[in-house]
Amino acid sequence: MNYFEFKDNELFAENISVTELAHEYGTPLYVYSAATLRRHFDAFDSAFSGLEHLTCFSVKANSNLSVLKLLAEKGAGMDIVSGGELYRALKAGVPSDRIVYSGVGKKAYEIAEALKADILMFNVESVGELHRINEVAGSMGKKARISFRINPDVDPKTHPYISTGMKKNKFGLEIENAFEAYKTAKDLPNVDPVGMDCHIGSQLTEIAPFLEALEKLLKFNQRLKDIGINISTLDLGGGLGITYDEEEPPHPKEFGEALTKALKDQGLKVILEPGRVIAGNSGILVTEVVYTKKSPTKNFLIVDAGMNDLIRPSLYGSYHRLEEVVKKGRPEIECDVVGPICESGDFIARDRNLPEMEQGELLAAYSAGAYGFTMASNYNSRPRAAEVIVDGDDVIVARRRESYEDLVNLEC
Repeated sequence: MNYFEFKDNELFAENISVTELAHEYGTPLYVYSAATLRRHFDAFDSAFSGLEHLTCFSVKANSNLSVLKLLAEKGAGMDIVSGGELYRALKAGVPSDRIVYSGVGKKAYEIAEALKADILMFNVESVGELHRINEVAGSMGKKARISFRINPDVDPKTHPYISTGMKKNKFGLEIENAFEAYKTAKDLPNVDPVGMDCHIGSQLTEIAPFLEALEKLLKFNQRLKDIGINISTLDLGGGLGITYDEEEPPHPKEFGEALTKALKDQGLKVILEPGRVIAGNSGILVTEVVYTKKSPTKNFLIVDAGMNDLIRPSLYGSYHRLEEVVKKGRPEIECDVVGPICESGDFIARDRNLPEMEQGELLAAYSAGAYGFTMASNYNSRPRAAEVIVDGDDVIVARRRESYEDLVNLEC
């Protein structure tokens, strides 16, 4: 459930009119629902109540400080992939022992920052990274808790750009290489191999790939026990999908029941890294129709949100449901919804049936709470959108709109 609903043909975010938000804060505008964020976190986290677990929100999905703070207050940990995300998580008040550090390219200074903060665990993705963590930890007189990201070669049946658990992907170590890496780690003085990690992809709509990967991990865990390595933590990553169009992903409860059944007697603390399933449908992108245009073969709605604001359609061919913010009962036409960026690939939707809207009217793109603003850029020297969080009757400006001065204030 989300809290974006029509009242008398006008879209509301919780108790606030989206039209009023657009007039007050301008467009393009990201609008998040606090109630939806809380509800989605509770639905996911409670699905694993039968296991010792920690739900670590994937910061890359939505890294706004207010969003992170809201989830931290619900008990969430954070899955980070950079020093900047570590900084954000700590700034938002997330306890360091609820932070897990993933990512393939950790630099020495980022490792040192995480060790200084005393995070829960590093998810190590290569032997080179293992040795670097050992060296940095040794120089600081610390011992780093680590797990290895194991690549189980499981097809997640998702878009190839967000598949991460197959042999051809850059992430993690193949099982045999991982086994050798654990043996190496066992003998290194400044690391402590406490866990296993696996993340097979994003926007998964089936449970079967998760269970296939889990079966391989549990067999691998027995091999580790046989050589005297007793791990205590199993990080299963994230990746559970949401409905953008006609997808029918499993409910978190169904997912939790399947994993609980498989893991209940394993004696492992489970870490989960959901992002999209919590944040995706908690946000919309509101954009204004700047112009309408007709050619001999196409109708266009030219809006003020471009691929710099929401790149998923251009990058992945992704679908975002679109609706007029104020419904007027007009007949639909087939049109392309395009932005102001000087690229042919700048579109929000192609060949979409929408009411014949007019200049100055508002359009909402749904399911924009994850991988929306976090992937935004200043391409074409466009200031990035504002972000607001609606919490009942209250509106929090989570990020003000950038100004032209913001665009150049780091330049000489």
